[in-house]
Amino acid sequence: MLIFAKRNLLLYFRDKSAVFFSLLAVFILIALYVFFLGDLIADGVPDFPAKHWLLLSWIIAGVITVTSVTTTLGAFSVMVNDQATNAYKDFCVTPIKQSVLLGGYIISSLSIGFLMCIMTLLVANVMLFATGEPLLSFTQLIQSVGVLFLAVLTAGSMISLLVIFFKTSNAFAAASTLIGTLIGFLTGIYIPIGTLPAYLQSMIQFFPISHIAALLRQILMDAPMTEAFAQAPVEMKESFQLNMGVVFKVNGWQISPLVSVMYLLLTTIIFFILSASVMKYARR
Repeated sequence: MLIFAKRNLLLYFRDKSAVFFSLLAVFILIALYVFFLGDLIADGVPDFPAKHWLLLSWIIAGVITVTSVTTTLGAFSVMVNDQATNAYKDFCVTPIKQSVLLGGYIISSLSIGFLMCIMTLLVANVMLFATGEPLLSFTQLIQSVGVLFLAVLTAGSMISLLVIFFKTSNAFAAASTLIGTLIGFLTGIYIPIGTLPAYLQSMIQFFPISHIAALLRQILMDAPMTEAFAQAPVEMKESFQLNMGVVFKVNGWQISPLVSVMYLLLTTIIFFILSASVMKYARR
């Protein structure tokens, strides 16, 4: 399984276009923030201490969340290409079990997604340094790495089920572009969740990847939020957190980080079981 996963890793990084397009949504998101969304969001928020630090941390959390999905999705292009070229059928006539093949695809994709997320996190630290803001602490980095590992697991489980139904590289590329665009809306990254209608807010709160964004925001925005709202009423801080998707509330009950983690783990287990079942049925 590990040898097959290594083969997939080498194929992915050999294809520079696959690497580029898996990061395309991230590049688009950064460009939107730099040229449009950043100023729009900043103008809609009153001036307060550490405003730039706080909003930059919010943006970074969103970029990393998108990266966890798009890079993991892009890594599964190897699986789709194998299906499109019938290489997968060649593997099936060998003594290698289908479970080993699926495991190899998943391990390589998760490894790629996690590696890309770590690189993005390091680049985020460089962004903070370049803008004169405090760097992430060691504790924040460790916590972020833990959330990113969970993020890649969750995204990988959902994507592994999705890619089974793609038979051509063109269809996969089109779907990847669409997913990369939609993921920003489905996680409340392009537009703060508090500005959306109630039914859209409910959809975002139900979407598992949104909980990744919320967890990262709680980690990355903790220090700037403490400074920004040091002299402000508690109600103002809570309102800001709800509007910006730092925390979620369902029927007046605030979802704790532990509940979000358990929800993500449950989602991961369910989708991996579904992926294995569908793959086994599809290859009969």
